[in-house]
Amino acid sequence: MRVGNSGIGAPAMLAIGRVVRVHGLRGDVRVRSLSDVPGRFATLTAVTVEEPGGARRPLAVRAARPLGNDYLLSFESIETPEAAARLVGSLLQIAEDQAAPLPDGQYYQHDLVGMAVRTEEGLPVGTLADILPTGANEVFVVRAADGREHLIPATKEVVRRVDVPARLMTIRRIAGLLEGHNADEM
Repeated sequence: MRVGNSGIGAPAMLAIGRVVRVHGLRGDVRVRSLSDVPGRFATLTAVTVEEPGGARRPLAVRAARPLGNDYLLSFESIETPEAAARLVGSLLQIAEDQAAPLPDGQYYQHDLVGMAVRTEEGLPVGTLADILPTGANEVFVVRAADGREHLIPATKEVVRRVDVPARLMTIRRIAGLLEGHNADEM
C-alpha cells in the first residue's frame, strides 16, 4: 500500500514539488519533486504556488527540465533572481483533477486522513489522524475515542480494505498492534 502526497488539509490541491533555491540570473528555480509520477514536470503548464506564509497564487510555467534529482523551472512572470528568491520554500500544487490516476492500492493522503478505522471483526479502533513517512512504509496514526494513539503500518498485511467513498479503513488485528486496546474496550 502506498500513500501519495496530497498536502493534507487541502483536498482540492495536490503538492507536487517544493522550491528549494534560485538557479541562475533569469529567475529560474530549482524544485524538489514530491510526486511519484515520472515526468510530472515535463508537461506542466501552470501551477499554484503556496508560499510559506500560506498565500497562494497561480503561475504559468515557461519551461521545465530535469536537473540531477530535481527539476529546473522557469515561470512566465518571474524574471529576476530576486523575484525567484521569494518563491524559495513554496509548495507547487496542481488541482486534484489534473493529477494522474493512482494505481489500485494507492491513495492520496487527504482521502485517508479523517477516515474511520475498524478491525476485520467490525470493532472500532479510531480515526486516522496522521500519516508518518518512514523508510520502509508509511505509518498511520489512529486516534482512539479515549485519546490513545495507535501506530498502524500501512502494509497490505495489516490494512485489509480501504473504502474511500465510505470513509472506512479495515485492518487486521495482529498481536501487539493495538496494545492496551482489547475487544472489551473497543
